[in-house]
Amino acid sequence: MQSTSQLARGLSARHIRFMALGSAIGTGLFYGSAKAIETAGPAVLLAYIIGGAAVFMVMRALGEMAVHRPLAGSFSQYASHYLGARAGFFAGWTYIFEMIIVCLADVTAFGVYMKLWFPDVAQWIWVLSIIFFIGAINLCHVKTFGEMEFWLSIIKVVAIIAMIVGGAAIMMFGFGQAADHAVGVSNLFIHDGFMPNGVGGVIASFAVVMFAFGGIEVIGITASEAKNPEVTIPRAINAVPIRILLFYVLTLFVLMCIYPWNQIGQQGSPFVQIFDSLGIQSAANILNVVVITAAISAINSDIFGAGRMMYGMAHEGQAPKAFTKLTKNGVPWMTVLVMVLVLLVGVVLNYVIPEDVFVIIASIATFATIWVWLMILLAQFAMRKKMTPEEVSKLKFPVPMWPVAPILAIAFMVFIFGVLGYFESTRIALYVGVVWLVLLAIAYAVWVKKPAKDVEKLVQNEG
Repeated sequence: MQSTSQLARGLSARHIRFMALGSAIGTGLFYGSAKAIETAGPAVLLAYIIGGAAVFMVMRALGEMAVHRPLAGSFSQYASHYLGARAGFFAGWTYIFEMIIVCLADVTAFGVYMKLWFPDVAQWIWVLSIIFFIGAINLCHVKTFGEMEFWLSIIKVVAIIAMIVGGAAIMMFGFGQAADHAVGVSNLFIHDGFMPNGVGGVIASFAVVMFAFGGIEVIGITASEAKNPEVTIPRAINAVPIRILLFYVLTLFVLMCIYPWNQIGQQGSPFVQIFDSLGIQSAANILNVVVITAAISAINSDIFGAGRMMYGMAHEGQAPKAFTKLTKNGVPWMTVLVMVLVLLVGVVLNYVIPEDVFVIIASIATFATIWVWLMILLAQFAMRKKMTPEEVSKLKFPVPMWPVAPILAIAFMVFIFGVLGYFESTRIALYVGVVWLVLLAIAYAVWVKKPAKDVEKLVQNEG
């Protein structure tokens, strides 16, 4: 296989924006939102707003570093440079761990979704086919990958907009209005109040809410393959978090205005309920197209992110050197191959996981996600502390409200770890997370023989 020595720059602002949307809008919205509503009631809207604000600060911190130094390893290399090689090792491999967990859930979900149309075809056939298909897409030129992700994400966004518009039509014109309950904003307050489970319910919902936003950090990883990172990265970061926040908050607001919060999710997906109320007979088929698209899009984006992270870490001596091998199109083919093989093993493991495993998977993914976000915030904070006032003034995409906003975001991430440990249903995530970090510490001591390469030299080589 022919190879080159540098990643190809083929991702436009349009690609990067929708890659982040594709990664962050998926299972968390289409299915996880019902669990979050059950936990917090209508006050879940506050949880999404607070969580979205914290995520925006993470993205601005990542954006400041990505524009300043666009690297393939992104936050792993930033953590290595500003917090030490061990921190970079932990951040990078924990992100890869997060992507693997989410991918395992999504490839299995894809097989389940396809059974609606092909009940007689064995589930493993669909799982195997989607793994090989997405693996092949990830081996194409990065522009091909970006185009596919753009169109997959468009389908999801259109479905969400259709749901919002359809819900608004039910509220305004009474289409499909059920006789057994009221429709309108009053639904947010008449069923045991806006916060039926108290502040504790809102806090408990953060385990699922933060899971829903996970994956958006892929924007930082795209910097080394963006055509013009100084322009495309700020645009993507400023646009995407706000859009995701609007999609989640507005969608759930409309949903809870149409149905009492304590009935949502009891008759299948909330989306099916909306389309059924509009008199659309094929609601289940429409939703199936959307969730299949969501699963493919998320797997696609996650394999990309994990692969590029392995590539960047290999350059620092924190992953096998084989991961630096590129195709003639500038794609790290070895990392894609490794991810595909891991998913194949995961398919077998998924058969023994019970159907109600969503909260466990979501909470474990939340632990990994929050750890990565915390590393991003701490790395940016350390970078700023080491810079002179003159260097800070030259930053092209500085974090707003420094240093108050980053400090509040850091405190919030630590708080989420406490939430995971406090509630029995998510406590396993803390146990798994601690075991994972211990294993990383052992791996670092045994296999990483020397400190990671100086990021400054890597910047010079890539520049």
